[in-house]
Amino acid sequence: MSVRSVDPDFLELPRRALADAALTAAVQAGASYADLRIHRVTHEHIQLRDGELESAVERRELGLAVRVIVNGTWGFASHAELTPDVAAETARRAVSVATALEPLNAERIELAAEPVYADATWVSSYLVDPFDVPTPDKIGVLSEYSSRLLSADGIDHVSAGVSAAKEQTFYADTFGSSITQQRVRVLPSLDAITVDPAAGTFDSMSTLAPPYGGGWEVLAGDQVWNWTDELAQLPVLLAEKVKSPSVLAGPTDLVIDPSNLWLTIHESIGHATEYDRAIGYEAAYAGTSFATPDKLGTMRYGSPVMNVTADRTVEHGLASIGYDDEGVQAQSWDLVRDGIFVGYQLDRVFAPRLGQPRSNGCSYADSPHHVPIQRMANVSLQPSAEDISTADLISRVSDGIYIVGDKSWSIDMQRYNFQFTGQRFFKIRDGRIEGQLRDVAYQATTTDFWNSMEAVGGPSTWRLGGAFNCGKAQPGQVAAVSHGCPSALFRGVNVLNTREESGR
Repeated sequence: MSVRSVDPDFLELPRRALADAALTAAVQAGASYADLRIHRVTHEHIQLRDGELESAVERRELGLAVRVIVNGTWGFASHAELTPDVAAETARRAVSVATALEPLNAERIELAAEPVYADATWVSSYLVDPFDVPTPDKIGVLSEYSSRLLSADGIDHVSAGVSAAKEQTFYADTFGSSITQQRVRVLPSLDAITVDPAAGTFDSMSTLAPPYGGGWEVLAGDQVWNWTDELAQLPVLLAEKVKSPSVLAGPTDLVIDPSNLWLTIHESIGHATEYDRAIGYEAAYAGTSFATPDKLGTMRYGSPVMNVTADRTVEHGLASIGYDDEGVQAQSWDLVRDGIFVGYQLDRVFAPRLGQPRSNGCSYADSPHHVPIQRMANVSLQPSAEDISTADLISRVSDGIYIVGDKSWSIDMQRYNFQFTGQRFFKIRDGRIEGQLRDVAYQATTTDFWNSMEAVGGPSTWRLGGAFNCGKAQPGQVAAVSHGCPSALFRGVNVLNTREESGR
């Protein structure tokens, strides 16, 4: 549970007056529906190189946005000034936009029903607001972690950084909802680099610490992430990696750690089950989707052990929220059940188009000056009811690879053909780890890959991974999203040798 509350200075903004002015003006100008969003977002990024500060930047954006529906057509306008007069004029501009666009609109907007939430408040779960920690203290922690790595044999350079964000929103609509929210997230980064001057080569290894829907506690000591152990292990693992043999390409059994599998979930399930992509409404950044509506309820997405949920409520999830940017309360629902494709991610416009009575709360805008669009929930692979350990999964493999950590990836514009690499690759022989391998990538189609999943680990192996920078739309927007998963065992996946593929 969070011990925080919404910052007093945000609560002191004239939220009610702005809402009354904007919503009243919109209706008087001819809107059948209107909503107001006040949005303040603060970002900070600190970067060190070899323990020395390279940059420390903080930026803040504050403004209001008004959406309206006029004769079944959307209109949108925004402004940086927060006064009732400006709010009213912004609403009238939104109505003008809708009126101008109406002759071009081929489909009338219909919003799915949602209960009214009056005077609701939600704050994400965190212990220490990163923006309450003095910048020199943050730099000091990153510098100290860098020093630990630089003092180890074989480490020539260290890159250390942290990104933090705090989002505060107030939402009100003509249905009667009024909602105030605040959420915080932190992304630590740490990379150790070794250089071989004689060979003219280098290699690196990064922390496995994921982005965290919480506060500075993720970097302050070992209570959230065990920095002591990882900083001690990184130089040893990197030294072993640079001496390890290159992988032999071919069909291979894989045990994939959550620190790698989260990204495969994001690309091959998260984006593929966004309904706007599936119907061709959205194609920017990540393309459309092979998982089209005619396959809903019938397509075998994966093996029977595959159960995937979309969840905007999980604690510390980057996409977790109390209510979305259309005033819809956060929920959890199935996307894949027992291997069968059963659900999409929806907002209040797309839910009726799919024949659903309610949105599942997937509307988000990253700025007061961007219109809310359908965005990804925390999409997660569920663990086995039996508490199967990662070691148990490895013990089932006679000849294979254990993959840990994410790195580069590639996927086609239908979210179907893909290739992923990783950070660390361990040879499995006769159910035991036998050192590291290099130059590993795995390649498959989405359905072949998930149908090759023989077993998933239990709850003790389940972890949240994620990204700060999921891109979508034109103009482009960025959202943070988490993906939880257990370790998992896959049979006969095609493994590539990236050195051979690149011709090096």
